[in-house]
Amino acid sequence: MSSITPIVLPDEFNAASYFVDRHVKEGRADRVAIECGDVQVTYRQLYERVNQVGNALRELGVRIEERVFLLLLDSPEFAASFFGAIKIGAVPVPINTLLKSADYEYLLNNSRARVAIVSESLLPALEAIPRHRLRYLETTIVVGGEPRTGTLSFEKLARENSPLLQPETTSKDDAAFWLYSSGSTGQPKACVHLQHDMVVSAERYAKGILNITDNDRCFSVAKLFFAYGLGNGLYFPLSVGAASILLSGPPKPQNVFEVIERHRPTLFFSVPSNYAKLLAHVSADGREFDLSSVRHGISAGEGLPATVFRRFKERFGVEILDALGSTEALHMMISNTPGAVRPGSSGKTIPGFEARIVDDNKRPVVQGEIGNLLVKADSTCAYYWNQHEKTKDTIEGHWIRTGDKYYQDEDGYFWYAGRSDDMLKVSGVWVSPVEIERALIEHPAVQEAAVVFRKDEDELLKPVACIVTRDDAAGTPELARELLEFVLRRLPVFKRPHRVEFFPELPKTATGKIQRFKLREGASE
Repeated sequence: MSSITPIVLPDEFNAASYFVDRHVKEGRADRVAIECGDVQVTYRQLYERVNQVGNALRELGVRIEERVFLLLLDSPEFAASFFGAIKIGAVPVPINTLLKSADYEYLLNNSRARVAIVSESLLPALEAIPRHRLRYLETTIVVGGEPRTGTLSFEKLARENSPLLQPETTSKDDAAFWLYSSGSTGQPKACVHLQHDMVVSAERYAKGILNITDNDRCFSVAKLFFAYGLGNGLYFPLSVGAASILLSGPPKPQNVFEVIERHRPTLFFSVPSNYAKLLAHVSADGREFDLSSVRHGISAGEGLPATVFRRFKERFGVEILDALGSTEALHMMISNTPGAVRPGSSGKTIPGFEARIVDDNKRPVVQGEIGNLLVKADSTCAYYWNQHEKTKDTIEGHWIRTGDKYYQDEDGYFWYAGRSDDMLKVSGVWVSPVEIERALIEHPAVQEAAVVFRKDEDELLKPVACIVTRDDAAGTPELARELLEFVLRRLPVFKRPHRVEFFPELPKTATGKIQRFKLREGASE
């Protein structure tokens, strides 16, 4: 650890100055910062729009440390709003664009935001909330579309405000932004991230592992509203003066391939389920898609199956670097590295971070044994907003309890074994659903697999395999029996699924994580 160069920042530090203003001062003003469809935004244009948004928010009375609600599609306006709020010392709160009105009601009241900046297409979800139930919201700024009664136009506000703005004299340890972390149960928790956190993730992972430079072009299937996408599509490229390629619409395979072929990204960020969908997609005219511009694919959200890694590399010539990150730690903590990938693993600890695996009594486990993963990273959030007990349960001094079960092999690679809630002990030994899934995904008829534990007729918990087949395979009783035998040839009998159920698709979060709690509760479709 002593060989790792420490990250030294001045006590007075504003993240907007670092990620935006700096490039204008250092001669990169005319370089492209963001491409979104036909729109190109240079670093000078981004700088000016950030300043205009910051001045507009100040005019509306937004104060230092006050939250600003961002319900925005991936767009240049997202970047301007996010850093415009940070520049005046306010705290932007990017919000999942796929939620329902009841969710937005909770999040608006929990964040106590007086100002919301909303994409026009997402406005109906807020308008459906009775105004008297929103205790704090006063002003809604709408991006795109025609002005509506009771709202303000983003474009008009920006035009009417100065493109010059001095950054607020914030500290490197001031709150900079919130990200809501939604677990499998309960209401979302707001992770309070500090001004220095994005710098740590950019230095340790984007520069340290991906070797990102100002010549890179970053395209993220993962959206900006959550931690993985925020780094991939915004502050990673802005950390070095590179270009971000944004897709406002849904990341359907055809859309993703079109963006790659048109905009030619060099770094492509996605999640395992999307990589599987890309592999399942073929062009209408039978030609192969051109991914030759991509020097690295990156995956997170769930463990990347080794078979998906191999098939993607064989078909497109792209090596996928699987990694582990979290909203609490902001971005990656453990990662595979270029040229040293161990397919199926999450990789090794990122230099500058630390990781250890412990048992339920916080004692280190022996090598190869499954335990609880703890990580030490200076990008970790300061606390959960108004969740004192949950903060204490998760953050222990310099260490964070990830909630993941892992084991480490003799070469230092970490292997995901499932979330703590997804594990089951059989005869005193942890049974990992991920281990069974890895076996199932090797079968040529299986596109995706998720294993959950459900009670059988004797009220005993048994593993159930939930399967999405490839297009040319039918979910028949014969295939179910074949899959059970397939697993039995690879794993001990007590790990064999009790039964197989077929699904058209598996329920997932916006980050691509399989929602196993829904499969535990539901029936096959």
